[in-house]
Amino acid sequence: MRSLFQVCRRYRRLLFVPRADGAALPATGCGPCPRQCVLALKCISTSTSTSKILPWEAPSRETLLWKIEGDMKDGNVEEAMQAFGNYKSLHGLPEPRVLNSVIVSLSYTSSRRWLLRAFDLVLSVYQINSNLLNSVSLMRLALALVRDQMPVPASTVLRIILENGILPDVNMLSMSFMHMVKSQVGSFLAADVLAETCECFLDHITDRRQLKRLDPIKNNVTLFNMVLESCVNFKCMIKAQKILELMSSIGVLADVNTVVIVSRVFEMVGQRDELMHMKRSIDSLTSLPFLQYYLHFYDSLLSLHFKYNDMDAAAKLIIDLHRRRKPHAFFSNGLRKQGVIQIGSGNLKTGYRIMFDPEKVDKGFVLDTESQFGLVVLSDGNLLHSEKALAKLIVGCARARNMHALSSFFITLHKEDLSRVCPLDAINACIQMGWLHAAHDILDDLEAAGMPVGISSYIHLLSAYEKENKSEEFNDLLQQIQKISSSMDDIRTDSSFTIKNIAKIVKDDMPLIKSSLFSTLIEEIKHYNPRDHLTLEFNNSILFFCKAKMMEDALCTYKRMREQNIKPTCHTFCHILCGYSSMGMHREMTILWGEIKRRVEYGELDVDRDLLDSFVLNFLKGGYFARVMEVITCMLNHNMYCDKWKYRHVFLKLHKNLYRNLSSLHDKTEAQRKRIEDVQAFRLWAGIK
Repeated sequence: MRSLFQVCRRYRRLLFVPRADGAALPATGCGPCPRQCVLALKCISTSTSTSKILPWEAPSRETLLWKIEGDMKDGNVEEAMQAFGNYKSLHGLPEPRVLNSVIVSLSYTSSRRWLLRAFDLVLSVYQINSNLLNSVSLMRLALALVRDQMPVPASTVLRIILENGILPDVNMLSMSFMHMVKSQVGSFLAADVLAETCECFLDHITDRRQLKRLDPIKNNVTLFNMVLESCVNFKCMIKAQKILELMSSIGVLADVNTVVIVSRVFEMVGQRDELMHMKRSIDSLTSLPFLQYYLHFYDSLLSLHFKYNDMDAAAKLIIDLHRRRKPHAFFSNGLRKQGVIQIGSGNLKTGYRIMFDPEKVDKGFVLDTESQFGLVVLSDGNLLHSEKALAKLIVGCARARNMHALSSFFITLHKEDLSRVCPLDAINACIQMGWLHAAHDILDDLEAAGMPVGISSYIHLLSAYEKENKSEEFNDLLQQIQKISSSMDDIRTDSSFTIKNIAKIVKDDMPLIKSSLFSTLIEEIKHYNPRDHLTLEFNNSILFFCKAKMMEDALCTYKRMREQNIKPTCHTFCHILCGYSSMGMHREMTILWGEIKRRVEYGELDVDRDLLDSFVLNFLKGGYFARVMEVITCMLNHNMYCDKWKYRHVFLKLHKNLYRNLSSLHDKTEAQRKRIEDVQAFRLWAGIK
């Protein structure tokens, strides 16, 4: 039987006759009968319209391309992808225009299945020839993936753009990050992608003028604010510090939002010196617009003063807040003054500096304006301390037996007429708490400063002394009242007021009403720990030495910390690890990892994903693959996200051909065999062939 192909060829010759110029014209009066012509045409039509194409009937390249584009425009995604698969199997990848059109079309679908199909397509093209991919279509796909809550494939697409040496569209990158930072994994990836974006171009810049390539990133402070805020929310200290250093290197002009977020970063780490340096810069400004934002800065600084148990500094800060007045003129001599955020040492060789515009707030970035700790409030256009802050001050002074600081605080506020805070409320609250000697000390200080004090506080204190059977203190206070009675207005009105009358009033048990300050003191005393500040002080010293690359001093400080039975925190090990990393001390990192691993096993330390991630990267750089697999196993056991793409990239950059062509493990030492097995285990886990 003759094949269908031969039949078609025969009838094609019969149906068309050649023209003089070589073209074919339909036959008119010759050839087979009309019925045969119709049968032949019907046969051809059936063979071309069938969905199952026989091998010898493969459609042409142009037909498949036309079908792909037409089906995509009509929304027939299933048929378009089937045609795309046929084209790829017959002719390979199509031209970039068609390829990127398919990616964009799939990105606009609402189906997660087709989004993942587009992602798989990008990965396959990337492995063959990444130059065929267009950055615009990739950005649209990344945005579509992250909108569908798939941050991992979205970050992979963004990294493919970077590997092609292209700066992603900053506006679309901002929209992608806006969705990514909503989740913990997305926040990790957003911080890494932003850091990799900056480093990708900084590493190839030899002249400062070449930084202009990063102007789109540099001029978009919202991008950094979003990532920094997510680092604070998910406690990613190392990533936050890295982003701040990159902002300084690029020259980003920060805004007031940045000031708020950076203050939270410093508070999280315990960097009080940096916050105090920021305060000097902020205080130098003529006045402060956007006080509701700066409230966060003072809130964080006051919180650190309390955490460091520095009640003198806390009282001074509260007084400074009361001394501030409502802002009037912000410009001085027509010039706008910029503030400074100092990171690390003021020495420009080792420290970093970020400039911020105190009159700039990006309206597109929504920041929570509620106080983080509730220590500072905005009242009638002024920043004032809250009752909680006063309670912390009283508790700290009472526990440290430093009531003079509290008395000086009240006296200064009274003399400068800065506040309506009544010291009698604090005295009565101390009496209710049973801190009778503290209340007596405040009364003595106020009396010595010539500050008027009513008789009621003395009566309440006398009553408390009597209930506690402290006869000596009771008699001393009676005599004290007798000496100062002539200066008391409420005593002078009654000439018969004597010690006997005072004692009678005490016997009648003058009631002491419990105030809201007393309730706040009860709550604050539960959270007070007199040794917390020691941990912060040691950590801050270790951080200083590590930043200065004085690792011997840092380790000596860490040793003293252990000798005093002060448990190191995650921040302690983060500082030491970053110090080792800056000096390339990978062998010392293995010792540090051993100690951390023991503490985690004994339940003395909580695992931190940011810390473990940094260990993996540093061990990869140092070639300690056994430790790499140990840390990765620890992360997996604690259900932490492992960034395979990032680890794979570091491995291929530094160890691409390591043991790749090794055919046998014979004639190797035990150590060599173990190292080869560790490398092979990492290759297998990371999917490196």
